[in-house]
Amino acid sequence: MMLDNSTEELTEKNHLNIHNAEIRHVSCNRRILEYRLTRKNVKNVNLRINIDGSILVSANYTVPVEFIDNFVKQKQEFIIRTLGEYEKRRKHLKINSRNYISGEIYEILGRSLQLKVTEAGKEEVLSDENFIFLNVLDEDDFSRKEKLMKKWFKKCQINVFTKICDETYRKFKIYDVPYPVLKIRDMTSMWGSCRPKKGIITLNSRLIEVPEKCIEYVVLHEFAHFIHPNHSKDFYNFISTLQPDWKERKIELDNRMWID
Repeated sequence: MMLDNSTEELTEKNHLNIHNAEIRHVSCNRRILEYRLTRKNVKNVNLRINIDGSILVSANYTVPVEFIDNFVKQKQEFIIRTLGEYEKRRKHLKINSRNYISGEIYEILGRSLQLKVTEAGKEEVLSDENFIFLNVLDEDDFSRKEKLMKKWFKKCQINVFTKICDETYRKFKIYDVPYPVLKIRDMTSMWGSCRPKKGIITLNSRLIEVPEKCIEYVVLHEFAHFIHPNHSKDFYNFISTLQPDWKERKIELDNRMWID
């Protein structure tokens, strides 16, 4: 990436220095970027951008701050573009808070389904390939509509995630991996997690929004931690053997959704 040599680099020294972390500023072509630098025993300089707009960088203690500042500067186009996308998403989430009224759009397994609310004698939630049908006694009863929809989403999550876990487990029987306990919860920083010693896999409830092949990638990733409880080269070689197209699935997952 070509850098504008006429742009003067600004680096403000640490005004935060807690747990080997400091806040730094770099003047780029279009704006000044503030990032939090954390020192760790890592090999590479790692960049992470949170949906709240914070920029996090981790690097080894031996890496000069000038090198890290320049690294951020070289990534400025990607950072600024991502910050812009996250800003749009935050506005979208704020504008599109759920009222459970006809016309709202919900993402289910990669499809956009439109909600249709109808007053009926029997309360239930049904769906087809295009619509979610919410039948309620009182169309104006928000709390009842919310309760029915959350219950329906939970049922979808349990059914879909359990089915995919069952299918994935068939690949792990030969490794004498016990069938794990499956937990589902709202998660802001991970798609899933694995606790190998306790035999627990936890999946992000929002995975119900993405195509099944993306959920299959996350589930396989977490199952693989029963064999390799790390993110070593052996770990990625292992999942590549079981799911050769996992990188493509991950890219689609990242493009469809975001986490903090």
